Amino acid sequence: MGSGLGIPGDGRCLFRSIAHGACLREGKPSPSENLQKELADELRSKVADEFIKRRTDTEWFLEGDFDTYVRQIRKPHIWGGEPELLMCSHVLQMPITVYMSSNSPDGLKIIAEYGQEYSKENPIRVLYHGYGHYDALQMPLAKTKSKWLSH
Repeated sequence: MGSGLGIPGDGRCLFRSIAHGACLREGKPSPSENLQKELADELRSKVADEFIKRRTDTEWFLEGDFDTYVRQIRKPHIWGGEPELLMCSHVLQMPITVYMSSNSPDGLKIIAEYGQEYSKENPIRVLYHGYGHYDALQMPLAKTKSKWLSH
């Protein structure tokens, strides 16, 4: 079973998890705490810009006023969720798969997939704990290939 990395729940957890996963996907070592924070904040800023770039596509599914929403998401303590995951996949042009714990044999189930148009292989994997907390997920690659690439 994949293990979570214990990403701090500081409002950056989604962005930290994605930044961490992007490093792993590119074959880079896991980022240090400081680098992870920098990458997360940079990703957050790019995600806010991406919302603006894709305003016509995104405005309808954001809650409340678009400009207020984007202004809020730029703040470091504001939590990200599904709209941000979608924008992360566009910013990074990488697939992102979200897992949740389940009673299945491997203990995980896929609850959402983003960025499938960029690639279907080796997605960035994040674990959703509920209550808005996300964690980076590391899974053994051999297991991953046999299990996940088929669907």
